[in-house]
Amino acid sequence: MNQKKQLALLAGLLLVAGSVWYLVYFRTAKSSADPNVASVRSYHLLGIDNPELHWPELKAARTTEYKSNGRNPFSPEAPPPPDLTAKNEKPRHPAYGPPQKEVVPPLPPPTLPATLKFFGYGTVPNGSARRAFFSDGDDVFIVAEGETLLGRYRIIKVNNTNLEFEEIATGRHNTAPLVEDQAAAGQPST
Repeated sequence: MNQKKQLALLAGLLLVAGSVWYLVYFRTAKSSADPNVASVRSYHLLGIDNPELHWPELKAARTTEYKSNGRNPFSPEAPPPPDLTAKNEKPRHPAYGPPQKEVVPPLPPPTLPATLKFFGYGTVPNGSARRAFFSDGDDVFIVAEGETLLGRYRIIKVNNTNLEFEEIATGRHNTAPLVEDQAAAGQPST
C-alpha cells in the first residue's frame, strides 16, 4: 500500500472514532441532564413518617456487646454439639418413673373409594406411559402414569396385575389389584 492510501485510511478511522466518542460521551451527558428523562420523572420520596434520628435505637445498637458462642469462624473443624440432655429433662417424680415418649400409631395405607374399580390398562403405540382404566358406576376414567385421579390420588405405576398409587394430601402409598369382571369370566368366549 502506498503512503497516500495509508493516510486516507488513518484519517477515515480517526473520523469514525471521533464520531463514536462524540455520540457516547456528549449524547449521554445531555440525556442525563434532561429533566424529562424517565428515571428523573419517576423518582418519589421515601414514605418515612419521622426522618429524624431515632436515638434510643442508636444507643441500643452502640451498647450491644458481642458474645461468642465458642466457635472459631476461621477453623475448618466444627464445634462439638451442645449438651441438651440436662436442659431439656423434665423433673420426674420417683413414684411415676421416667417420662414416657408419646407413641403415635402409624396411619393406615390409603384406599381407593369402594365404588372405584381398576379394571384394565393399556398403552398408546408411540411408547408413552401406560394408562389405567377405572370405572365408577357408569363413569369411566382413563389416567396415565404420573397423572391424578379424582384430584386426590396420583398414579405411580401401572403393572399387569396391580396399580401403585399415592394419596396426594398425605404422600402415603398403596396398591390396588386389577379387578376382573366376574360376569365376563364365567361366559365362554365365542
